[in-house]
Amino acid sequence: MITIYSRAGCHLCDEMKALVERLARTLTPPPAIEIVDISTDPDLEARYGLEIPVLMINGAKAAKYRVSEEELRRMLNARQGGQSRLGGQGWSRG
Repeated sequence: MITIYSRAGCHLCDEMKALVERLARTLTPPPAIEIVDISTDPDLEARYGLEIPVLMINGAKAAKYRVSEEELRRMLNARQGGQSRLGGQGWSRG
């Protein structure tokens, strides 16, 4: 499960969402993605307001602000025990 804490009007959030969604389409099986608008919850706003976007993978904070495609691949691979497939190719642990 991938969760992105974000808010409307955040260009970094839009960039991260686009990257995660693009990469997720290449995974077998594709991970579930949840986008959470922190502006709807005062507790989330207090927790993540200065750090958005925040990327969580399986409930653990994986990145904030920005993440590269290669970093995201490595994180997903580590969280899924190296069993993920990207475009039919095994990911390296690099």
